[in-house]
Amino acid sequence: MKDNLQYFKEWIKKAEKDLITAKHLFSIQPTPPYDIICFHSQQCAEKYIKAYLVYMEIEFEKTHDLGELMGIASTKDNNFIELIDIAEKLTDYAVDARYPVMEEPNKEEAKEAIEIAEKIKDFILKRLPSND
Repeated sequence: MKDNLQYFKEWIKKAEKDLITAKHLFSIQPTPPYDIICFHSQQCAEKYIKAYLVYMEIEFEKTHDLGELMGIASTKDNNFIELIDIAEKLTDYAVDARYPVMEEPNKEEAKEAIEIAEKIKDFILKRLPSND
């Protein structure tokens, strides 16, 4: 079994790959795949939250619901409650954005998704040790 610190670092690495992918896809011309950008933004945020939970040794069920994960994290740090509403904006992108069941996100929504992922990332990194 992996030790907690190694597992935490692996979550961070995966989260960063999702953020890099979302940002890179935004530059595709003539039309970026906004749905896939939103998906990777959601995945980034989810993995950062899960990294925090792993580091704090808080157990969680398998879920893509960012509001639920933020609620779980708030049991350790009440400040997570402040971001539940913006985190929930990304939740539907975890599954629905990958299938033709939701309206295609537009440029502004994709940009906002990246911004939310970055905000969650920054919020969490301030509460964790350096990822060296």
